Amino acid sequence: MRPSEYSEHSDFIRRFGLYFMKTILLIEDDPFLIEIYTTKLKEAGFSVVVATDGKEGLKKIKEKIPDLLLLDIVLPSLNGWEILREIKKNDKLNNVKIVILSNLSQKDEIEKGLKLGAAKYLIKAHYTPSEVVEEIKKILK
Repeated sequence: MRPSEYSEHSDFIRRFGLYFMKTILLIEDDPFLIEIYTTKLKEAGFSVVVATDGKEGLKKIKEKIPDLLLLDIVLPSLNGWEILREIKKNDKLNNVKIVILSNLSQKDEIEKGLKLGAAKYLIKAHYTPSEVVEEIKKILK
């Protein structure tokens, strides 16, 4: 490796660190939010897989188990609560870290999400996309 290549490689490692090639499955039905979160997560060094409804998301999580699931609750075809219950029933998926990212903000909904296995419950209106990425990094350390 030439010195310039080593320097570029070191810069890359410093920038992306532990998160390079960790896979995030984003289950979200809003195209605008998909674009924003996909961009921010990729900039942070994550690999991102997207599903736009619950059934597609559940299929993708079973096909290739992600390092973290970023999950909306209000989804077409299968809601986030149903996805969480399915994950909880499947021993192969028990180690997937889950972050709920939803506009549902009632205390009982937050408690329900955490009880069903989410590591974190983030209310969309309270976090910028960059802050969501920082929360994900903390969970994946």
